[in-house]
Amino acid sequence: MYHLATVVPSVRRFKIPLSRDQTLLLMAALNEIFLGVDIYLAHRISGTIVPYEWIPILFGPIAGVLLLVAGVIALRQRPLATWLATVVLLVSAAVGLLGAYFHLRRAALPAGPEGEQLTVRLLVWGPPILGPLMFALVGLWGISAAWVEDPPDSGRLRLWGNLHLQMPLSKTRAYFLMFSLGTLVTVISAVLDHARTGFETGWVWIPLVVGVFATVVMAALGFLERPTRADLTIYTLTMLLLIVTGVVGAYLHVQDNLTARGAFVAERFIRGAPFLAPLLFANMGVLGLLVLLDPHSEQLGR
Repeated sequence: MYHLATVVPSVRRFKIPLSRDQTLLLMAALNEIFLGVDIYLAHRISGTIVPYEWIPILFGPIAGVLLLVAGVIALRQRPLATWLATVVLLVSAAVGLLGAYFHLRRAALPAGPEGEQLTVRLLVWGPPILGPLMFALVGLWGISAAWVEDPPDSGRLRLWGNLHLQMPLSKTRAYFLMFSLGTLVTVISAVLDHARTGFETGWVWIPLVVGVFATVVMAALGFLERPTRADLTIYTLTMLLLIVTGVVGAYLHVQDNLTARGAFVAERFIRGAPFLAPLLFANMGVLGLLVLLDPHSEQLGR
């Protein structure tokens, strides 16, 4: 079903040059690059980046470029592009899971007293455990986008030749659930970040409320087989609210990092409020809106 056309019927008059899957793969490439830059800034806080910390920093941009190359190859050799993208995205998932494991190890106190090896305080002040999982999430939705669903909204993926794989959910519903999970990870990461300041201002509660609401709305759409126009309208407005929340949050973080006279000091942006982090809310909102695109356009470039 073309959900966006259900919300805004006039959109059918416009022809989008890229299919929904192609757009989501492009977003996967941009996310990989974005994650590499964000992790570089985060790892700079310690003053010294140890060798293994360079893995996600370098992998992000390299993976992003390879996914863009796969997009170009897909114009002539879709099967080859699909396999290239799948390999890159599987590695992305592995990098994310390993990163979360390393962050968890650094946040824990294995030799501490019983019951205090891992506490909320350690999670707040330790490396962000959930941050690396965004690599895994990108890998998950990217792999879903790389394989053609034939016919659309059937959950039947075309592999190679006459082989197909029947999934329990359609791609559309799976996207809703995956992005719901991504939004939840973003919310929890923001809560742990803001806990360091003791939630001193009312502003920091806004992303929590909006993020939790968006998580629930996304998940609800994933469980609905045939959402109504009212359901989709609420969902669309929620995604727009998520985008606004992210942009406003980034603005507030930038303002917080400027000096009293509004001067830019690079060190404040490295060690101060993470100005890129709020954009994850906007990122999830954009991804949520892209799910509403026509799934039939996935047949382009077969």
